[in-house]
Amino acid sequence: MGYSVIIPVKAINHYLRDSVPRLLAMEYAEFEVIILPNDMPAGKLPESFADPRVRVVASGRVSPAIKRDIGAQQALYNRLAFLDDDAYPRGDWLQQADAAFTASGAAAIGGPGVTPPGSSLAERASALFFESRLGGGGMAYRYRPVGRGFEVDDFPTVNLLVEKSAFDAVGGFDNEYWPGEDTKFCLDLKKAGYRIWYAPDVVVFHHRRRVLRPHLKQVGSYGKHRGYFARTLPETSLRLTYFVPSLFLLGSIALLALGFAADIFWKIYLGMMVVYLLMAAVDVFSLTTNPVLGLLTVLTIYASHLTYGLMFLRGLLVRSSFHSSLR
Repeated sequence: MGYSVIIPVKAINHYLRDSVPRLLAMEYAEFEVIILPNDMPAGKLPESFADPRVRVVASGRVSPAIKRDIGAQQALYNRLAFLDDDAYPRGDWLQQADAAFTASGAAAIGGPGVTPPGSSLAERASALFFESRLGGGGMAYRYRPVGRGFEVDDFPTVNLLVEKSAFDAVGGFDNEYWPGEDTKFCLDLKKAGYRIWYAPDVVVFHHRRRVLRPHLKQVGSYGKHRGYFARTLPETSLRLTYFVPSLFLLGSIALLALGFAADIFWKIYLGMMVVYLLMAAVDVFSLTTNPVLGLLTVLTIYASHLTYGLMFLRGLLVRSSFHSSLR
């Protein structure tokens, strides 16, 4: 029993220079690390990359989904552990994964991507957005350990471990999408009768985007793909939770426009915003006592909801062939 850790990446970067030594330091007997950049690195790699457990496989300029499929084809072990290039595992990652596979009997295990220690204020604000109830939309378990484990039907590939037999049975990832290939893959697993289990102790540390611009770019991309999947993959994406930011956006626009006809609508909008911001503040300050971080996160929640709502509508309404641009 062993794991092939598969990491798609555009090029060898500073995140990998930090995460590879952490991976190799795990106290686990049987694992390998397969890194898939577009091209073979030209310069000298860190000494840790010379470890026989590490393989660098040039994939060409293809999507992360295709890179993961290539990595799976190259894998030596019977379990695949998908990890993003900007994430690194806790030391007991694979031991905890073993325990979760055994206890749950599931074909796939997903664990939380926790904010790394020492993250900047701008990164922590992004993290708190996802970890909060109002910002994360009920999916805070993806970003911090929650509960004692439960079955899920959709989980991101930042920390997703899969039996290779199940991966091969469903044909791997759908290479058309990025991001969002994980949603399609998890749906394929569920349709084939496989179970996906959330295990709070299977922890990796995941670097966050800085607020506001990089964070909003990421949130907008999530929203666009979720909107498209709400129409094309309704089994796991046609849910009210995903529509709420768009309803908030459209409601705000409607009330502001109607305000030119009657002042009452501006008053209703103002009252709605007061309630919304109070809810966001209560939510956020239940997670932090830092006033600067808290206020920045409240602003981030508001901007993120507008961005997600707009891009969700774009994804929902697009009728042409939907392809993801490469990084």
